Amino acid sequence: MPQSLQALAEFTASRLIGNGEMKIARVASVAHAEHGDLVFVESARHLEAAMNSHASAVIVKESDAEITTTKPLLINPHPRLAFATAARLLYPRKEYPPAFHPTAIVDPRAKIAPTTSVDAHAVIESDAVIGERCFIAAGCYIGEGVVIGDDCDIYPNVVIYSATTIGRQVIVHAGAVLGSDGFGFVRDEKFGRYVKFPQVGRLVIGDYVEIGANCTIDRGALDETIIGPGTKLDNMVHIGHNANIGANVVIAAQTGVSGSSSVGEDCVVGGQVGIADHVTIEAGAILGAQSGIPSHKTIRGKGVVFWGTPARPIRQYLKELAVLSRLTRKSEK
Repeated sequence: MPQSLQALAEFTASRLIGNGEMKIARVASVAHAEHGDLVFVESARHLEAAMNSHASAVIVKESDAEITTTKPLLINPHPRLAFATAARLLYPRKEYPPAFHPTAIVDPRAKIAPTTSVDAHAVIESDAVIGERCFIAAGCYIGEGVVIGDDCDIYPNVVIYSATTIGRQVIVHAGAVLGSDGFGFVRDEKFGRYVKFPQVGRLVIGDYVEIGANCTIDRGALDETIIGPGTKLDNMVHIGHNANIGANVVIAAQTGVSGSSSVGEDCVVGGQVGIADHVTIEAGAILGAQSGIPSHKTIRGKGVVFWGTPARPIRQYLKELAVLSRLTRKSEK
């Protein structure tokens, strides 16, 4: 949806230098920009390349505002953020015409807003409630009593078990499984077998959450599993039963959060991190890729990067690596 530079400046709270009537149709990388594209520059070493590119306009920091160029500029203290914000205006959410595909199976007791679209072979069970302007893609299963808020996109082959509540403007990518039973078993030593612990709780997902492809989020065992508003899960993330993930948390691919653990708001969790059961990650902590946190541990330190297994502050981790390297060299002599 092409926009004028003036409109983009206002939408991104940027200062405009140049022709505000110029139309921008797309966002692009500097290397592949064409006429009608918008690019951004965060580092001065990329500034020349951006100005020599085919892009029609560039987002830069205030410190770069005086550069000599014929290109229009959007001046913003956070170019990457402004670029992402501009993209929301240039690429609005796709609107699906309200419709029920003839192959969809919808229980008559389900309550679905008339503005929602249900695609082929979707199954929606009784007492499910789906809000306005939602999109339920092909092959989805929406269990009994599931509640989905307004403006949600549920992509193909997503399975949502009963006792799941999803907020507004949530995106669930293909193949995700939400609200399945947690991994809870009790050992019966007399008979040498495992007995399933009750998995009768709920899953509650807040507003503005995005869940990547093939993620799995378990329902609570007796209570609730909670995903806070604004949280973003990468592909193939697993969240165990009774876990509590705070607001605006980012979790990268292949991370596992075991049951009854909590991750505080604004935390950043890298790829392939393993969080054992009953762990507390306090607000604002940053866990580096492949970190491991043992059971019942607490990680605290807003803005502090933790690394290794068991995870510790990265400065400590690097010192330990340096000591180990010195000892190894000595032993080889």
